[in-house]
This record gives sequence, C-alpha cells and structure tokens, in this order.
Amino acid sequence: MVRYSIVTTANNQTNQVRFAQEYKGLYPYLMAAFVGLLLISNIGAVKLIEFGPIITDGGVFLFPLVYIVGDVLSEVYGFKAARKAIYTGFAMAVLASFTFYLVQVSPAASDWGNQSAFESVLGFVPQIVLASISGFLVGQLLNSWVLVKIKERTKEKKLWLRLIGSTAVGELADTLVFCTIAFYGVITGWNFVNYVIVGYLYKTFVEVLLLPVTYNVIKIIKKKEASYSL
Repeated sequence: MVRYSIVTTANNQTNQVRFAQEYKGLYPYLMAAFVGLLLISNIGAVKLIEFGPIITDGGVFLFPLVYIVGDVLSEVYGFKAARKAIYTGFAMAVLASFTFYLVQVSPAASDWGNQSAFESVLGFVPQIVLASISGFLVGQLLNSWVLVKIKERTKEKKLWLRLIGSTAVGELADTLVFCTIAFYGVITGWNFVNYVIVGYLYKTFVEVLLLPVTYNVIKIIKKKEASYSL
C-alpha cells in the first residue's frame, strides 16, 4: 500500500507543472550571473572576429551562457521570474551604454592620450547599442516564453525538447535583430548572410553541446530549491 502511494506521488509530480519561488534560494545569484554575463558579452561584441571564412564577434565566447542561465531561470522559476531577470539585464545594459557615453564625451585629462582608443572600443555607437539591447530583449523573452509553453505540455518530461526548442527560437530572433540593426549595409552580400548564419549556428551549437551541463545545473538547483516540490 505504501509502495503504491509512493509511485502515485511520483507520477503526480511528473505530471505537474512546477516552479520554485524566485524570492528565495538561489534565484538572486542566478540573476546576478545572468546580468554579468550579458554585460561582459556586450563589451566583447564590439570586436568583429574572423577565423578564415568565418566572421563573428567577440560575444560568441560568453553570450551562449546568457541563454543557458536564462533557460535555467525559466525552467526552475517560470516565465515571470525569468522576465524579471531579463528586464534587469536590459536596464543594466542601457545604463552601461549611457555610462560609457558620458565617459566618452567627458574632457580627457591633458596627459591621457587614449581618447581615440577608448572611443574605438567602448565608444557610444547608437546603432550597435540599439541592436544589442533589442536583440537581447526580443530573443530572451521568446526563449523564456517558448520554454515555459513547452513545459506546460511536457511537464517534467522531455527537458531536452524545451531547452533545444526555446534556444532555436530565441537565438534566431536575437541573431536576426542584432545583425540586421548593427551590421546591415556595413557587412554586405554573402558576408552578411554568412555572419548571420554562422552566429546563429555557433551559439545554438554551443548550447546543444552544453546540454549535459545545463541538465545537471537544473537538476541540482531543483533539488536545492525546497519550494520547487511544493
């Protein structure tokens, strides 16, 4: 009788859509990591990188991790909590851009000869800033929304499906918006198409490659969040 009860409870938990409470546990640390990775990636993205026929930007090294943390937030805490982190990241990205602009236009000290170098790396370029924050906002919101919608159908099963499905949609939207606003007309013809395709495939591939890591992180956090099982 007890055995039947345990099995029934396990089955009920599998067939439920569960989320942890975001104001407890590890949520603040995950949000901090999410925002930090976003800001670092945005700074790195100002440099175009060319590996033979492949053209991409410096954001490729860390930006996929932004989506991975976003997936963890959506899977464990739900769309509302993930959206809060996304809006926070968006606000911090805008603040960082505005701060760099203020530093750029402020008078340089007479013995500081790096003004042009600063402007070339961290200078305020409205087109790049708009592309970055727009791509991030659209991509992340779609990523989180798709993941939660798939979870409503699959419950606790098929985690791989919602991780890959949400990534495919979110990264595509992010890449298209960013590349179009930032570099359409600057990178032309096949080079532009190549830039979009390579950027999208690379970021998606990295997330698929890191699925075992994402799986384990989600598993650990779900176990540590007492409110997830309620």
